[in-house]
Amino acid sequence: MSKSFSRTGADLSRPSGTSLRPLATLWPFAAHYRQTMILAGVALLAAATATLAVPLAVRRVIDHGFNEGDAQLIDNYFLTMIMVVGVLAIASSARFYFVTWLGERIVSDLRSAVFKHLLNLSPTFYDEMRTGEVVSRLTADTTQIKAAFGSGASLALRNIVLFVGATLMMVITSTELTSLVLLALPIIIVPLILIGRWVRRLSRTAQDTLAESSAYASEHLSGIQTVQAFTHEVHAQAVFSSHVEDSFLAARKRMRARAFLTSLIIFLVFSSVVLILWWGAKDVLTGELTRGELSQFILYAVFSAGALGELSQVWGEIQLATGAAERLSELLNIKPDIKTPANPVKLPDEPLCEIAFDHVTFAYPTRSNTPSLSDLTFSVKPGERIAIVGPSGAGKSTIFSLLLRFYDAQNGTVQIGGIPIQNIDLAAARSRIAIVPQETVIFAASAFENIRFAKPNANKDEVLAAARLAMADEFITALPEGYHTALGERGVKLSGGQRQRIAIARAVLSDARILLLDEATNALDAQSESQVQQALDKLMAKRTTLVIAHRLATVQNADRIIVLDKGRLVAEGNHKYLASRDGLYQNFVKLQFDQDASVQERPAE
Repeated sequence: MSKSFSRTGADLSRPSGTSLRPLATLWPFAAHYRQTMILAGVALLAAATATLAVPLAVRRVIDHGFNEGDAQLIDNYFLTMIMVVGVLAIASSARFYFVTWLGERIVSDLRSAVFKHLLNLSPTFYDEMRTGEVVSRLTADTTQIKAAFGSGASLALRNIVLFVGATLMMVITSTELTSLVLLALPIIIVPLILIGRWVRRLSRTAQDTLAESSAYASEHLSGIQTVQAFTHEVHAQAVFSSHVEDSFLAARKRMRARAFLTSLIIFLVFSSVVLILWWGAKDVLTGELTRGELSQFILYAVFSAGALGELSQVWGEIQLATGAAERLSELLNIKPDIKTPANPVKLPDEPLCEIAFDHVTFAYPTRSNTPSLSDLTFSVKPGERIAIVGPSGAGKSTIFSLLLRFYDAQNGTVQIGGIPIQNIDLAAARSRIAIVPQETVIFAASAFENIRFAKPNANKDEVLAAARLAMADEFITALPEGYHTALGERGVKLSGGQRQRIAIARAVLSDARILLLDEATNALDAQSESQVQQALDKLMAKRTTLVIAHRLATVQNADRIIVLDKGRLVAEGNHKYLASRDGLYQNFVKLQFDQDASVQERPAE
């Protein structure tokens, strides 16, 4: 991966200061909606122009007085002002709508892009990064950006234009008074920059601590049965409360900093206005300014000061959004370790392909000093059924991970159809493979959708046929709403064996010609195992199959058995051949035979 992450996933080398560069990562998302941005800009200019026109009318009224002969003129002025107010109302409404719509649209696209990127990141990333931290970035951080781009961006744009326009009109009204304002600007802007940097750091810390608490909660709620089984509730609550308190304290520091920044800016801005008003009053007395001109300048000064004061508050929102964008850009900048080559080689058209491991050595990135496979060489002929056995940690599941190209071997090559898997289009290679994992993942959807996960465009008949072949139809139809029954998060409404049969149904539906079975019947009772084994026998008949299994029922029917120990191939042959020779496999057979005999001889309770 291209970045280094701490335990919370926070990047260790983040830029400091008030740089808004992380927000630049949002420009590609905004660029798709240039027309909306133009409409928002037009509405913004119209609203600002209408606002800036008010002091001009006030000046004319004050300088011309309220004489009886000016009654018609006054009527015209105030009628014009009503029209200006109407334009202001319509333009402000349009500005708010377009800018808010743009913010919502950008954030929606951003969420989709981040999620798509996360789906394509290699398992190595998730080995090092906690899922709760990733989800926090996908939800909390995008929500923070939405808040800033919704009301925050609308107010920021309005006040920037108003500040620039009011300042320009101040120059036109009185150069002398404007020069005094310019002298006061550094006194206002310097604290804004310095304290803004402080707010940025505190905002980042608050977001990281919130992500830490989210990650902890997600981890423990997903394993709630384990938490409750070990009566860990009180301790977990205490730890989570500690994380939440840390998050609150970090947020409180950020709020204090923003409150101090706001009060300081407001004091400096309006104190400057008072001092300039005092100076202008002296100019009126000497005749250098008219009363109307002073009133006009004061209104523009108030507009300018008010805009700057609001910007100081919006600046805090922008800093929060910048921190959130920075965290999201870290995710978007991470490159997957596993990706499709620039010029992939096409797989052979024939569905059944040979599989080969050629002197493969592999160690997981998280334990690089301990190889899971060492100089492993074997091949599987098209249509052959291979069983892989060995003790825990021997490297059996690692073979499946390399075939699915979740990881790449450090040495040697994994081949499908005689082509190194690194040279094949990633989706094309995986589409040739169906897997029934040891621990089936069930999504919080209906039984029908969980089976159709393997083939999203499958019709009802195809799903039902797959369920029947996997011996899952009977228990699914017995559910309260049949195939439309929601199975709950991680399939909590199903037994282990039922979840396993859902996984087998997925493999049947995918119709892939390479089948990987990782203890596919380990969660089934004897009767279900017999039924599912018959279904698997039919399924394997037209497929190249690799089976990880400990039970002899599966191993005995294999065309060939590969015995692994500590990542090395230590024996190879059929069941009869290996069982007749001393070694790891014979010990495996004897151990299972003794266990089965012990179960049969155990008296009924």
